[in-house]
Amino acid sequence: MTVKPATGQSAPAEMAHPAVRVGVNLLWLVPGVVGGSEEYTTRSLRALAELAPPDLRLTLFALAPFAEAHPDLVSAFPTVTTRLDGHRKAERVVAEATWLAREASRRHMDLLHHAGGVIPPGPAIGRVPAMLTIHDLQPLLMPENFSSVKRRWLTTMLPRSARRARLVLTPSDPASASVVDHLGVPAERVLTVPHGVEPPRPVPEAVLAEVRNRYRLGERVVMYPAITYPHKDHLTLVRAFARVAHDRPDLTLVLTGGAGPIEAELAGAIRASGVGDQVRRTGRVPWADLDALYALATAVTVPSRFEGFGAPALEAMAAGAPLVAADATALPWVVGDGGLLVKPGDVEAWAAAIVGVVDHREEQTRLAAAGRARAGAFTWERSARALASGYRQGMSMGEDGSP
Repeated sequence: MTVKPATGQSAPAEMAHPAVRVGVNLLWLVPGVVGGSEEYTTRSLRALAELAPPDLRLTLFALAPFAEAHPDLVSAFPTVTTRLDGHRKAERVVAEATWLAREASRRHMDLLHHAGGVIPPGPAIGRVPAMLTIHDLQPLLMPENFSSVKRRWLTTMLPRSARRARLVLTPSDPASASVVDHLGVPAERVLTVPHGVEPPRPVPEAVLAEVRNRYRLGERVVMYPAITYPHKDHLTLVRAFARVAHDRPDLTLVLTGGAGPIEAELAGAIRASGVGDQVRRTGRVPWADLDALYALATAVTVPSRFEGFGAPALEAMAAGAPLVAADATALPWVVGDGGLLVKPGDVEAWAAAIVGVVDHREEQTRLAAAGRARAGAFTWERSARALASGYRQGMSMGEDGSP
């Protein structure tokens, strides 16, 4: 176990009431593995550190690799780390039920925020009042996308965890409504803490030219940044792209993001498309390259059938990239009038939407302006203030959700 004191979180000289001691369970957060939930959680915490509410004192409980991946958070908050790397899930779950319970009790935590979707099992962890972040309910609503072991675990643990939590946080209003509707949690015990986005810095022309050359991009670029999970629906996008790319040899489809369960199926779809020479499957790319690709994109497409939020859609709008997104789950709530919404899974509709953007400069200009305006409502300060409000609300509630 390692304890690193924070340098960025300090208490005022005098306070009318002692600060609430909030522990944040990050043992689920395996850096570089858990995807968008890592970005959401760490950026919300960074924004909370900048906000520095004097009535809240956070302590992070994390895996050994966390300190190396996020040194700024370790500097901002006291951080207690285990020696585990998190890659063996059973080992991690045991640590949450035992090590975390012991360490939280030793440090007299008033509230323990489980930010990874479930509250660990066991009586010891239950002695500290709990809050919970549920990123989405896909395991319950699209169980076919999960292994039988993970499906059984989450089908059991998600409802149980939601019942045990004083307050449930989600990243969007549709996700919050889903928790109310499907888990039966009273609406007053559910709070939306939305993602934020930072306005991108301009990318120098020389960098844009280098990235275009390195990834062998045509003059017009359609981009989709997503791990190849089934619900991300890369296959609909590839099939739609094949309908339009034959007559547009300067058009390139760029698929960034790590390899997921349908990676082999996607490779087969690209080979069968007849336009494989116009598709770039890059895998994970550095953030600097991702910024450049957003800047180069003629259109960013997000055909995902299920999102608790949909951060790539927000990032695209903030970057001024014309956005085409699926009219599904949380995406309409995020996109608003900042992009085009298309029926999920409809290849013909997606092909028409892509053509409507890449072939029309006026539409590109309109969507770029609308997207920037929409993205301006999503700030990390807004996220931090909602998170701080959630901690206060959770502390004031009883176990039955009453004030």
